[in-house]
Amino acid sequence: MGNRSIENAVMNALEDGVIVLNEQREPEFFNEKALSLLKISTAGELDYVLPVFLGNFDPKLFLSSATPAVRQKRIFEGEALIVSALRMPGKETEKILLVFNRLAHYKDTLPLFDDETVTASLLNTVMDAVNDCLIFVNNDGRIEMLSKAYADFLNVPREEAIGKHVRQIIENTRMDIVTKTGKAEIAQVQEIHGRKMIATRIPVFVGGKVAGAVGKVLFRDVDELNALYTKINKIEKELNLYRDEFKKANKAKYALDSIIGDSAVMVQLKEITKKVANTNSNVLILGESGTGKELFAHAIHNNSKRSGAPFIKVNCGAIPNELLESELFGYEEGAFTGAKKGGKIGKFKVADTGTIFLDEIADLPMNMQVKLLRVLQDREIERIGATTSEKVDVRVIAATNKSLEDMVSEGLFRLDLYYRLNVVNIRIPPLRERKNDIPILAQHLIEKISKNENVPVKAISQSTLEYLKSYEWPGNVRELENILERAINFLEDEVIIEPKHLPAKITGTKNMEFTRSLKETLENVEKDTIINSLILSGGNKTEAADLLGISRTSLYEKLTRYKIEI
Repeated sequence: MGNRSIENAVMNALEDGVIVLNEQREPEFFNEKALSLLKISTAGELDYVLPVFLGNFDPKLFLSSATPAVRQKRIFEGEALIVSALRMPGKETEKILLVFNRLAHYKDTLPLFDDETVTASLLNTVMDAVNDCLIFVNNDGRIEMLSKAYADFLNVPREEAIGKHVRQIIENTRMDIVTKTGKAEIAQVQEIHGRKMIATRIPVFVGGKVAGAVGKVLFRDVDELNALYTKINKIEKELNLYRDEFKKANKAKYALDSIIGDSAVMVQLKEITKKVANTNSNVLILGESGTGKELFAHAIHNNSKRSGAPFIKVNCGAIPNELLESELFGYEEGAFTGAKKGGKIGKFKVADTGTIFLDEIADLPMNMQVKLLRVLQDREIERIGATTSEKVDVRVIAATNKSLEDMVSEGLFRLDLYYRLNVVNIRIPPLRERKNDIPILAQHLIEKISKNENVPVKAISQSTLEYLKSYEWPGNVRELENILERAINFLEDEVIIEPKHLPAKITGTKNMEFTRSLKETLENVEKDTIINSLILSGGNKTEAADLLGISRTSLYEKLTRYKIEI
């Protein structure tokens, strides 16, 4: 067979149509596929069809230009064809090689080629980029891919390893065995260069047959595994420690038994509290300052199905208005200048599945009342700077010593929020309305104070109790505890609290014994006055300073001087 016959056979075997043109647009060669694509059967027909197929294509103009090749889409006989024109050297002058085929053919063929190219490129990039020891061998056990990290670990040039049998490169390997068995070997010990390592080998299946195997070194030394275990164990212990500390810090401390009182009103109130605890309804606790509203909030949580979940306390009056939203709902990273890296979780999210206690709810500004209302209605929060909301399952217990109904009528509190909070209402009576509880309360408190201060106290005399019962207690139980603590500090060598240990405002008499200097007497009076102001202000230092007619700074100095803790 001559050279021309071989060329014709090769050209006719191609899937693309091929036509060779001279400058005069005359065909000098064509293959059978070209006739088929042009929908003709003889060479004579080509003279008539070719001008239509070429359209305005000018061979002379193409050959005179510097363009090496052009590609065009042409519509011929209602079908889209892709035509490529290329320069082709000739004996005397350049020719034009036209290569063309249906657009549909390229759409079917190119994605397969692209997918294989992209996949191969991706795998090679992964092998170059990762710091893991990775290898791929074909079903003959020859290395086709090897990561740089593994080549460095084996101390062998990667280019030399590619193509060689895996046993020539890696001692004690079983990669070739996995390609034969088709069974994965997970976390197996393998010794390389005298070091024990942990390796995993996984077969690769294509069309139901093993095409090769992938291997990965999980740990380059068993000591590395032990070090990782030690590190993880340490992290786990620290995490458990933080978890325990979080639970301790956000746990309700008091139960129903912590509510002291056997008067009819208190017995009834504890029964109501027990029933309320079994529901998920919002609770509004009302009562004067010092009556023990927080105590009831703790008891509700501890007697509920949420007792094992967090109990989060928030004093709405103690947090500056501009920080309230971030404290309650949290913020995203970069939400504002000074925002913590990683953002911050708000109190509502921390309390998820548990209870949040919003004390001094009346001090909540109007803009935050709107946001709280949405949480109560939709059971979802939105962090500052976030674009989506988060669902939360939180029971809300709110408390205040103010009349929310009066605030609603004055336009200071939203009516819809009031109704949302006031699903269950618990009103704690002031101490003056349950004076029969004073003896049992006093006994409980002196035992508590005696233990904390390490001062032995046997009892409180009956005459002292009578004085305590005759007092009106504007500061309620908190004031009673303060008075008893003061009395214990004045006991000296005595073990029974007598009327003389009580302040004059309780007994209505003044101690005429000049047992202390004028300086000590003045200091005691000043200390008592400061303590009384704090009781009357419910612990609010700004209000206490106003009552005393001094600055907040001066009040703090005196609190430090007299070691008064609030």
